[in-house]
Amino acid sequence: MEYWDIYDRDKKPTGRTMKKNDWNMKDGEFHLTVLGVLKRPDKKFLITQRVMTKSWAPGHWEVSGGGVKAGETSREAVNREVLEETGIDVSGIKEDFLYTYSRENPKEGDNYFVDAYLFTVDFELNDVKIQEEEVMDYKLATLKEIKKIAEEGKFMHYDSIKCVFEK
Repeated sequence: MEYWDIYDRDKKPTGRTMKKNDWNMKDGEFHLTVLGVLKRPDKKFLITQRVMTKSWAPGHWEVSGGGVKAGETSREAVNREVLEETGIDVSGIKEDFLYTYSRENPKEGDNYFVDAYLFTVDFELNDVKIQEEEVMDYKLATLKEIKKIAEEGKFMHYDSIKCVFEK
């Protein structure tokens, strides 16, 4: 069973944990997730398409990400998630930009912080090794192409992280 740390409104760990996806956050409690935006030097971004078996937003496009495990730092989590989902290792690469936002969803009991990282990485499409349980397709896309997908309502989190793509 995977556990996540619980944070307060100031993004400080409370010392308590929760089971992964156990949406029982109380007012003022948050968990932490990460997103890793990979940009090549030619300004194309690696985007992935969620498998159709996902309960939420199947078939939507996104960037790699997921929950931060208990005891793990945000940076450790983004390194792990990007590697698991794409096969690209960003552990030795300094991020170009880090952006944090939060969401409170009291009706769902799901309050969270998101740390969105931008990495400039020189890679080829044949370097990508997708995690087939999570990802059904991937491609390189320009900012214009990503905006078009977002306008169609098929790109997850775009409104929240568009500043990362535009950096």
